[in-house]
Amino acid sequence: MAAVRGRFTPYIVGTSLLGLGFVSALFVLFALLIREAFLGFIVTGAVATAIGGILVRLGDRRAEPSRREGLLGILLLWLTLPLFGAIPYAMSGNLTPLNALFESMSGFTATGATVLADFATFPSSLFLWRSLSQWFGGIGIIVIFIAVLPQLAIAGRQLFFAESPGPTEERLTPRLRNTTNAVLVIYVGLTVLCAVAYVLGGMDLLEAINHAFTTVAAGGFSPDGSSFERANPALTWIATVFMVFAGTNFALQYRALMGRPLDLRRDPEFRAYLVIILVAGAGLTLILLGSYAPLEALRHGLFQTVSILTTTGYASADSAQWPLQGQMVLLILMFIGGSAGSAAGGVKIVRWLIIARNTAREVRLALHPRAVLPVRLGNRTVTEEVLQAVAAFLTLFLGLFAASTVVLVIFGADLTTAISAAIATVGNVGPGLGTVGPLDHYSDLHPVSRSLLIFNMYAGRLEVVTVFVIFTGRWWQLPHLRN
Repeated sequence: MAAVRGRFTPYIVGTSLLGLGFVSALFVLFALLIREAFLGFIVTGAVATAIGGILVRLGDRRAEPSRREGLLGILLLWLTLPLFGAIPYAMSGNLTPLNALFESMSGFTATGATVLADFATFPSSLFLWRSLSQWFGGIGIIVIFIAVLPQLAIAGRQLFFAESPGPTEERLTPRLRNTTNAVLVIYVGLTVLCAVAYVLGGMDLLEAINHAFTTVAAGGFSPDGSSFERANPALTWIATVFMVFAGTNFALQYRALMGRPLDLRRDPEFRAYLVIILVAGAGLTLILLGSYAPLEALRHGLFQTVSILTTTGYASADSAQWPLQGQMVLLILMFIGGSAGSAAGGVKIVRWLIIARNTAREVRLALHPRAVLPVRLGNRTVTEEVLQAVAAFLTLFLGLFAASTVVLVIFGADLTTAISAAIATVGNVGPGLGTVGPLDHYSDLHPVSRSLLIFNMYAGRLEVVTVFVIFTGRWWQLPHLRN
């Protein structure tokens, strides 16, 4: 008997909650082992398991979702997990409910913005919980971006669909299960290698695991309030290398691993990614020569370039105290983002390439209005449908950023803080400038501002357009049976 419609969303959300319940049980054991409080994990596990079990029974794993239900499943999943994931923070006694939700949303969206003011009061188990939330959020969003959103034609991702060399975010194999397995191979492999490298670089095992989770997820949470500021140079170089991997298209990495390394060289987005790192890194290094020795300026310049471009958000120094020219470079990088199909957030380099080439086409059309000038990226032609979708995404992205900046200023933030906090959350970068710099926190912002930034992280991670669908009148109309 064919599965009926309407069963996909409860099944996918319920299954995820059961998974969260299982992880919570492991954290209870871990907290017991290191003699830390575990009540928050027990409550999370019990509630998540109970509700997840009910939802799974209401759902059906064979259900084929309609377009509307596919979007609903994604929206609810990234709302439900942070809500349940906030319970251990709230029950720790260190955070208010609002701040607990802020920290949890920042974790599952791999943003890295924090409200923690005193890291010494937080137990090790809770630091591992926040790091693992970023790791799960990173792999979850990669699978959705590669396998689900292109099929729903969200924000121009229908461009990255059929397997071929170029700036693609395609399904690696015909089936979603195989796609997930392929991504997991890269993701888990990089995580293990990163953790081993950190240990060899001088980190203790638990700290290395925490940082490996948040490096590969391009999340940036650290159990150390100073991030990488006190780390030895070897560790900052290790982090820089693995952040580059985290911001690279996982489809390309998989194909390179499977014997097609030339796909990396042929990919326009990957080439642009490396050029941006080299140019911005060199520029930032030159700016920092007045503050650091040459090798130190190079280390900080490349580290911060890669950290901000990939939206990881680690800090090797307090960039909020750097010359204004250096801060401007970092602010520009916040608007760019990493590669499509990577763990990075932001607009994504491939969209900027599409916008740039379409702009160049419009300039040429002004001289030759009857010319047929298709927009091409690699060996693919960008359709008008994709161009419109990318333009809509960028309009909503920049509109949310601008509106958020205004609201933050209204509620007491200075302009530098407001601008950087808005883009750091919409772009899932994490740290900003001003009073929300890389070695500061967001807890001093007005509660309304923090609530808005929670929404920004949620909307930014789900490509903005996906979230704003619910504000349209057609979303609330009862679907036809054929949907």
